Amino acid sequence: MSSHNNSWRLAALIILLAGSTMALTLRLGYLQIVAHEELREQGDQEHWSQKTVAAHRGSILDADGRPLVTTVSQFNVSFKPDALGSREQIQVVDRSLAPLLGMQSGATIAKIREGGESSVLLKAGVPYETGLEIQRLRLLGVRLTQEYKRVYPEGSTAATLMGFVGKDNKGLTGIEADFNRELGGVDGKLVFERDSIGNEIPLGYRKEKPPQDGADLILTLDRYIQRLIEKKLDEAMVKHKASGGTIIVMDPRSGAILGMASRPTFDANKLDLVSNPKMELYRNRAITDMYEPGSVFKLITMAAGLDTKTITPRTTFYDTGSVNKYGAIIRTWDGRAHGLETMTQVLMNSCNVGAVWAADKVGADKFYEYVNRFGFGQPTHVGLSGEAKGQVRTNKTNGWRPIDLSTNAFGQGISVTPLQMITAVSAIVNGGNLMRPYIVKEVVTDGDRRVFRPVTVRRVISEEAARDLIQMMNAAAEKGESKLAIVPGFHVGGKTSTASISMEKGYTSDATIAGFIGFAPLEDPKFVVMVKIDEPKDSPWGSLVASPIFSSVTQQILLYMKMPPTDLVTADKMVRARP
Repeated sequence: MSSHNNSWRLAALIILLAGSTMALTLRLGYLQIVAHEELREQGDQEHWSQKTVAAHRGSILDADGRPLVTTVSQFNVSFKPDALGSREQIQVVDRSLAPLLGMQSGATIAKIREGGESSVLLKAGVPYETGLEIQRLRLLGVRLTQEYKRVYPEGSTAATLMGFVGKDNKGLTGIEADFNRELGGVDGKLVFERDSIGNEIPLGYRKEKPPQDGADLILTLDRYIQRLIEKKLDEAMVKHKASGGTIIVMDPRSGAILGMASRPTFDANKLDLVSNPKMELYRNRAITDMYEPGSVFKLITMAAGLDTKTITPRTTFYDTGSVNKYGAIIRTWDGRAHGLETMTQVLMNSCNVGAVWAADKVGADKFYEYVNRFGFGQPTHVGLSGEAKGQVRTNKTNGWRPIDLSTNAFGQGISVTPLQMITAVSAIVNGGNLMRPYIVKEVVTDGDRRVFRPVTVRRVISEEAARDLIQMMNAAAEKGESKLAIVPGFHVGGKTSTASISMEKGYTSDATIAGFIGFAPLEDPKFVVMVKIDEPKDSPWGSLVASPIFSSVTQQILLYMKMPPTDLVTADKMVRARP
């Protein structure tokens, strides 16, 4: 009996040992084969650490290399409580950090207590030099994380054009978004051995793939001109109680944008997307907003007539003050009948009836051919996202009616963007050659410069037609209803517009868009200025609201460019304001 029991016990022990051995073998096999990769990764995570090394985002500079947007380095300072074993050590950290972080003594201890055992952020956005000073102290438990902050030295200047970046330092709007790939660069990576609390082991393994810093963008923008037009636009917003506005300055010979300002706007240094999330503040209205251009579009009508030789500047017609077109009565803007007028006088008087007459002479087929040649109904390809292409109905598209030719002749029933309109007028000033507008002049990286050259899109009218129209624009600006556009000491050319605002049904009678587009000097045009003031409350007329702004802006730019006066009779009236 005793021998039998001993045999049973021995067998049970053998079975137990065999089972345990088998279980252990299976477990070891599982750990070494099945779970090998997972366990290796866990070990690596405990022993190794890696972090992204952010690339330095490139700057955005004006045409002379002055910074409009740039990046500064800063640190976030945090504390890991389990790195220290005593309250006394934490107090040492507090006494060392508080004055450097601009905090009262004991403030860091209070933050550490709030965080409990987890890592706590003591202060974000610590200046770079201060961060280096903290780094040199080698305080246990204190960790510094370097990051980059986007800053805008000019504040709100060109804000809707520049745009802004998000928390991840990626562009969200404007040039920041459109050229994010160039500006952002490529992040690097750092792999290192770490200790039990996550700090890098000083003499441990370390491998770094350095980041590729972002490129700098040099724009065509001139900072002086940009600040000037923004100042004038702000003054106009207040004076006329306007709802918005746009001023653009362009070099007609190259298409380079020298200034582009829109209102409303924002200050990227004080950006608050939480309490003020409306995107209407952040869009660049110069390229996104469409409007009916009004009388300035008569320049396109005249260009078509001159180029097809259906009219000349001296061609006459008799203005009775109104015309009946397909059952609709079209009147002159002031209700007056001007009698016998030349085409030059049509522009001088901004005569709607005369524009309708000229468009009829050109005919629908040719008229819309020139509308297309000048770039309406298509994007300018300026290189900025969100650009609207405008809306044009032609005699070849659905929905067009014969009356559209008449209303389009003086800028109604057709929608354009401010950039399209100034680009088209610049083509006239440039001898008939349409240039592609552009804002980025160079992309600069280490040892490499990518230069953007002017691009001629096409010839839209002949040099002869352009010369005639330039003289007609001079007469309109200096002898017509827009005499407030005159610049003492210089001859200029241009055209006013008082555009109606279309509603779902018809046009509102409560508001207009007051505008003026002109150039200077007449003999050798250096720039074109477009002024657009939305819904002025004191006066609806472009001649009273926009023309004086053109005159003031043009006068200041000519002084800034050190252009000698060409009209000696009025030169003594030139305001000698130092730019």
